[in-house]
Amino acid sequence: MPSPTDALANLPLRDDLVGLHPYGAPQLDVPILLNVNENTFGVPADVHSAIVEAVSAATQGLNRYPDREFTELRANLARYLGHGLGPDQLWAANGSNEVLQQVLQAFGGPGRTAIGFPPTYSMYPLLASGTGTRYVTAPRGAAFSMTPDDTARAVRESGANIVFLCSPNNPTGTALELGVIEAAYDAGEDARAIIVVDEAYGEFAQEGTPSALSLLPGRPRLLVSRTMSKAFALAGARLGYLAAAPEISDALRLVRLPYHLSAITQAAANAALTHADTLLSNVEAIKVQRDRIVAELTSLGLSPAPSDANFVFFSGLEDPRRIWEGLLAAGVLIRDVGIPGSLRVTAGTEEETTVFLSTLRTLL
Repeated sequence: MPSPTDALANLPLRDDLVGLHPYGAPQLDVPILLNVNENTFGVPADVHSAIVEAVSAATQGLNRYPDREFTELRANLARYLGHGLGPDQLWAANGSNEVLQQVLQAFGGPGRTAIGFPPTYSMYPLLASGTGTRYVTAPRGAAFSMTPDDTARAVRESGANIVFLCSPNNPTGTALELGVIEAAYDAGEDARAIIVVDEAYGEFAQEGTPSALSLLPGRPRLLVSRTMSKAFALAGARLGYLAAAPEISDALRLVRLPYHLSAITQAAANAALTHADTLLSNVEAIKVQRDRIVAELTSLGLSPAPSDANFVFFSGLEDPRRIWEGLLAAGVLIRDVGIPGSLRVTAGTEEETTVFLSTLRTLL
């Protein structure tokens, strides 16, 4: 009997998919999961009750297709984001990955190019590959920095049709200055490049870190992507969204699948948005643990990157694999992102963070 690998090799895959591996972090059954940047606080009781009630009501109409334009959800998302946004400037899909996929379907494709700045979110090249979009990269500077001049030069020289700017960046947690985004937008003028600012971790930003949402007026090619997976603790609900000029939503309607957001998903997201204040109070607690991790890793002689996210990327390890395995043996799963001498850990509850730090201290 052929192995799964051999069986796959016998299929008539597209040439550019041969040899690729699916995206995904290890899913192991351990007590403390700090590897995929989930909100480990979970859904508060009152929010849980509201979601159950809303979903129960939605099930009464499951024999009908859902609202194709997710009208109520777009209004709630616009209200939540503020910045003078209207419902016609919001778009949503099943997780921010699907939002980004739709952007590539609409503005990428064969003969077009997307650019990213690694180390950054590893789904960008996979989404590009899946849509037949050429993917190129440009390097970051010291400490994973990006300057306006270097970014503009990379955008111009690549002739990219789509530019991915992740802020706060995954896996480093570092945020971009607005000047970098403005420079990328201006540099993409000749190619009419779509500039995507991925703010999946935007709610966890340090005080004073600005959002690219403030740059949207007058920039019809600028898109700001967000998610309800992290701050709203709804990773299992799969709801991502973006804010942009109204014509961006019109473009995405050309490629989205019919009725792509289920009535259940819409109901859960709307219920959560009505309790945004409760959910964001957990965000503040997570930020406390993130900053605690940064401080204690520094005291241990390691080099954590400044983080505006709900995780901490840290370097200075002689043998990161040994540390990763030692933590796993103690019931703590963190992420090896493949960068030499480095690991990444999600900021969990106070108890989870204490176990991580005490175990790491012993291993070091």
